Amino acid sequence: MRRHDAGYRCYADLAMAQVEGSDFNVCVQRRPESAVAILAPHGGAIEAGTSEIARAVAGSEFNLYLFEGMRASGSYAALHLTSHCFDEPRCLALLSTCDHVVTIHGCRGNEPRALLGGLDLGLKRQISDAIAAIGIESHLCGHPYRAVHPRNICNRGRRNRTAASSELSERCFSACGKRTAPTASARSADRTIRCRIHWHSPAGADS
Repeated sequence: MRRHDAGYRCYADLAMAQVEGSDFNVCVQRRPESAVAILAPHGGAIEAGTSEIARAVAGSEFNLYLFEGMRASGSYAALHLTSHCFDEPRCLALLSTCDHVVTIHGCRGNEPRALLGGLDLGLKRQISDAIAAIGIESHLCGHPYRAVHPRNICNRGRRNRTAASSELSERCFSACGKRTAPTASARSADRTIRCRIHWHSPAGADS
């Protein structure tokens, strides 16, 4: 069962109701030599743990964008902007310079698993292989987080279709140790995912 949010239609709606600096924070770290962006559009207290994974995957190699909830409670209901409505200007400005986009999300679940969406099947398969290599179940289809809407934030990079969205279950964060300090296996997975994203070529993608 999905949680309910405020139903914002765009970032402007959210910004009228919430205050940056007290309710939420935006973090952008640019790597001018990189054409890859790692996003946590529901970071901080909105979908707990996603900021930490996004930071770990981006490392010092890839561009990073975080939209982070800061409220003591109720961050999801007050700050969740669904991905096909996510149009925060600093995020769009970053994506206009990036060929590859990977978004990190959290979802409910009793077992560690990753639900992969987005329009780039080739990139999804590479990420799936990297996650499976550390023993975490992943699914490319048969789940509700397909992320195929053309306005989904993961599909709004410079090349539009070279993107993937990763929904990670709550138990997946525990398995990876990302709610606190990263475990050795989590760090290994981060390196694998970074490598596979770095070497992915749009010319070889299934679309």
